[in-house]
Amino acid sequence: MKILVIPGDGIGQEVTTWGRKVIEKIAVKFGHSVSFDEALMGHVAIEATGNPLPDETLEKAHKSDAILFGAIGHIKYDNDPTAKVRPEQGLLKIRKELGLYANLRPIKLFDELLGASSIKPEILKGADILFFRELTGDVYFGEKKRSEDRKTASDLMIYHQYEVERIAEKAFKAAQSRSKRLCSVDKANVLESSRLWRETVQELAKKYPDVTTEHMFIDNAAMQLIKDPKKFDVVLTANLFGDILTDEASQIAGSMGMLASASIGDKIGLYEPIHGSAHDIAGKGIANPLASILSVALMFEISFGLKKEADAVLDAVAATLKDGFRTKDIADSTTSAFNILGTEAMGMKVLERI
Repeated sequence: MKILVIPGDGIGQEVTTWGRKVIEKIAVKFGHSVSFDEALMGHVAIEATGNPLPDETLEKAHKSDAILFGAIGHIKYDNDPTAKVRPEQGLLKIRKELGLYANLRPIKLFDELLGASSIKPEILKGADILFFRELTGDVYFGEKKRSEDRKTASDLMIYHQYEVERIAEKAFKAAQSRSKRLCSVDKANVLESSRLWRETVQELAKKYPDVTTEHMFIDNAAMQLIKDPKKFDVVLTANLFGDILTDEASQIAGSMGMLASASIGDKIGLYEPIHGSAHDIAGKGIANPLASILSVALMFEISFGLKKEADAVLDAVAATLKDGFRTKDIADSTTSAFNILGTEAMGMKVLERI
């Protein structure tokens, strides 16, 4: 296994440390050979090279079997919307260059964290959702314009049929192995790109008669996700809508610090927590490493087909939570102050249970 680690910015550098340690521990436990390389992306890459995705990073990515990624971003760019070179450009480019068109985000609530969410436990219990977010189209990649007087702006929301087909195929196949239910989210009553999306999914659904396919407008889906999350199983949606819905869904799991994701195409996979660089807590040793660790579980299963190894990671996280240990973001009023741990201590607890 050749794994490239891209820590990125902010807390990305802290949490990937523990993702890597978990890979090393699992490799020893199950007798696997693993080698690591490391590369720059994001703000740290801009500072070092002037480029958010240096050529060297891309070369290393192409030579790897999988990528463990942290996060990118810095407050200086948030406060300067006119900046021409931005950390996020590195992530968008690597997705495009590696053909990572499908973002998988599992939303599975550990029973021990029912009290960590602001949503009632009886609504949450049993929720298990798998999002398929398209990654290479939509307003993120469409043509962007600004008028000469800077008072008018536009972003082109564009989709090609093949982009919808290839991610929908993956979502339908995943639905077949789960509860055979798929909900496609769009805004086909208003947007032409969504009408193409819906038409394409409807046509493809004919190939999967065993899957019950539902279509839902994004505004209704956002409401239903909080009202009754158990009604969803596999959710298929476009880039922008998926970005918003999966962040909303973090409240089902209790915290963004608990959500892993996989960006996949037909070859290399990139695995990352969905949280950002969180510079407000960077360097304080309090970031939750569990999303990065859970991303490793996805890596073992999706990129390497190692289900037992993935389950070993999931079981270790579950055991750690069952024993009452929490980072600050997932602690509630019942959590003992002695059990609220920092990044390193939480990572160590998981390693012990592996």
